[in-house]
Amino acid sequence: MSSRRFVSSLLAVSTSLLCQSALAANSPEAIVETQLAAYNARDLDAFLGTYAEDAQLFEHPAKLFASGVAQMRERYAARFAEPNLHAVVTKRIVMGHFVIDHETVTRTFPEGTGTQEAVAMYEIQGTRITRVWFIFGAKTLDPKP
Repeated sequence: MSSRRFVSSLLAVSTSLLCQSALAANSPEAIVETQLAAYNARDLDAFLGTYAEDAQLFEHPAKLFASGVAQMRERYAARFAEPNLHAVVTKRIVMGHFVIDHETVTRTFPEGTGTQEAVAMYEIQGTRITRVWFIFGAKTLDPKP
């Protein structure tokens, strides 16, 4: 094989791998993972950057509690001020443009610090989250000292 052919083949393989990597970076799972990292970093702008401008958040099945990035900013600004805010995904299912996470979220509730289990079902269109449905479990408060 000539060096010119080798270089051409190498460039073709490299380009293919880069394209696959870029596609993977825009996959529904990667978008939700980016959103989770921003949530845990309490980076409101990065978090909202994963959502469509007209995104909607629901308590399952159909109770709308935020519509659009402006309402989401208002809702999450207070939550991101909580010093212990952190979500851990305990199970994830990806099917097409849906990602379903079972999460344990550490928070500061009005009643005190603790955790809450939640299921979040994300719908992704293109490169943005368009709708999320939440199912909230019971709160488990930390013992009082």
